[in-house]
Amino acid sequence: MSTSHNSPEAIPPPETNHKTFFREVQIEFLIHELKDPISVIETGIKTLLTKQDKYGSLSAPQERTLNRVLRNTKKAWEMLNGLLEIGRSEAGCFISCRFQPAKATYEALLEALETKAAVIAEQSSRYTEPEEILQYLNSCGISFQIEPKLTEIEMFQDEVKFRQIVGNLIKNGLHYRKDLLEVKLARENDCVCIDVTDDGPGIDPEHHQAVFRRYTQVNPGEAVSRQGHGLGLAGALIMAKNLGGDIELKSVKGKGATFRLILPVEPCSPR
Repeated sequence: MSTSHNSPEAIPPPETNHKTFFREVQIEFLIHELKDPISVIETGIKTLLTKQDKYGSLSAPQERTLNRVLRNTKKAWEMLNGLLEIGRSEAGCFISCRFQPAKATYEALLEALETKAAVIAEQSSRYTEPEEILQYLNSCGISFQIEPKLTEIEMFQDEVKFRQIVGNLIKNGLHYRKDLLEVKLARENDCVCIDVTDDGPGIDPEHHQAVFRRYTQVNPGEAVSRQGHGLGLAGALIMAKNLGGDIELKSVKGKGATFRLILPVEPCSPR
């Protein structure tokens, strides 16, 4: 059963709310403008795949390629909706339900692989059982560890935002890893903690705050090639704080990085 809740502390007073409103309008306009071309792409690919008798048969490699494009078209939809979720978080709008964080994190990992490690994602799709998939991923240097007591536990949070936060952290780790990525779930008191660790270039402590700022790129010469627009991590932190949680970073230059999501099992006041 789902329920909506608006945290009073997450909604700015009327005299400052115009900034949030303007940001939401921008995001909604962007989604509106992009949805039509993405829909055309999605429809075209589905047509080629399902009406081969009309438009011509496809070779196995062509079919695999089109299916991959189709999967990533769906991911584009998710990204656009994700932008909207950030705006909703800042406005204090959440839809909470009961869900299993272990299952949601596992599914977020598989979705992140589609975007950042397509070959691994395609190979893992040959398996049907989660145990087989995780065993294959482990052979690729990607491990998924869950404390036994967290296997069946449920959270009462906004699952959509939870999946987006975790997905952003995993995609960040996949992007920067050299050989290894570890996703680990644990529980500390009344919070679920998710650590995403990569063996990438690391981040100098003086740049830790910068990686969470929107549109901020860390100089690759100073921070060992960790670059980006800052939207994924910035959005993840915004949503985490508005769900009453936080994201911590442990890293030094040249020795990988660990991003830790700390989120209460039950909703509480945002930080």
